[in-house]
Amino acid sequence: MRVFLIGYPGRMGGANTEALHLVHLWRRFGVDVHLVPTWGRDESIERELNEVGCTTHHVEQPDLESVPGLAGSICVGMCNSEFCKAAGRLRKIGCKLAWVNCMTFLFSHEKEAIKQHGFFDAMIFHSEYQRGRIEPELKKLGPYKPASAYKIRGAFDFDAWEFNPRPHEAGKVFFFGRAARPSKDKWSSNHWPIYERVQYPRKKAIVLGVNGHVEAKIGQKPPWAVTLKPNAIPVREYYPQLHAMLAINGGAHENWPRAGLEAMATGVPVVAQDSWGWREMIRHGETGFLGSSDAELAHRVAQLAWDEPLRLKIARQAREHLVHELALPEQVWAGWRAVFDRLAQDNPGRRAAA
Repeated sequence: MRVFLIGYPGRMGGANTEALHLVHLWRRFGVDVHLVPTWGRDESIERELNEVGCTTHHVEQPDLESVPGLAGSICVGMCNSEFCKAAGRLRKIGCKLAWVNCMTFLFSHEKEAIKQHGFFDAMIFHSEYQRGRIEPELKKLGPYKPASAYKIRGAFDFDAWEFNPRPHEAGKVFFFGRAARPSKDKWSSNHWPIYERVQYPRKKAIVLGVNGHVEAKIGQKPPWAVTLKPNAIPVREYYPQLHAMLAINGGAHENWPRAGLEAMATGVPVVAQDSWGWREMIRHGETGFLGSSDAELAHRVAQLAWDEPLRLKIARQAREHLVHELALPEQVWAGWRAVFDRLAQDNPGRRAAA
């Protein structure tokens, strides 16, 4: 089965990283993966994908239609505005289009592509919360067919993360924090007041992703906190420093927060708002905590700081939940296989199989 990813994976940002994990998953299950960068790529990632048998097509934007094998193929776009802009051109050469929206709203380029060229042949959602937010907006744009939508959890390679919870001795410093991209809606203006409310005498916060714009929103850090700029250290080096993660958003409604998966994979219990996609990711009291108020969020972090057996139990249960349910490769692949099979059947005479 041949599939084209229009766009290119990266190592920064949820969608870019997910795309990299997704390509590896497709290859694991035998998909002939072709990629068309729009219009740039990381050379180290290209080398990595070459090693697993992917094909990258270097083509200038005006020559997109000249890519060998593209006509009549299944094309996937992931939170990529260039894919939406090229939708009409891809349709003209008989391509079937699968679109992955990683947000909880429609961008203007998505709406424009749908208005001009019709709905995508398949819509991929990560969570029921996301579906509930976006489908009403899609219905406003025309005769949307819910049958064309699929819920497929984001591909996540948990084997790439070492599960090694940082031990915490009673009375010693307890490290907590969160990592997020430097977008203001990812950060709450109440960030530091909530962190201040954590009732543990020897606490220290380490927060990754703070630039000038974020600092202007969340304010000056307290003396017991450390803020790191975006990409100051790799996330694989960041999470092992923490005993817990406290995620608080300031406007962004989380769909399927990758930071939560990364923390679970590493052995860092997550405390998050009792809202959005977090509710589908975390089993409250079993694989993490969901807080319905600022006070509860702070209380749950303190609970983890005071109760080491509980913290380690939740870390282990979260990792098991991730491995056997949230990111089970066979389950993620089953969803994508259903998409590919249907799109291939809908395009008689133009087969996905090479």
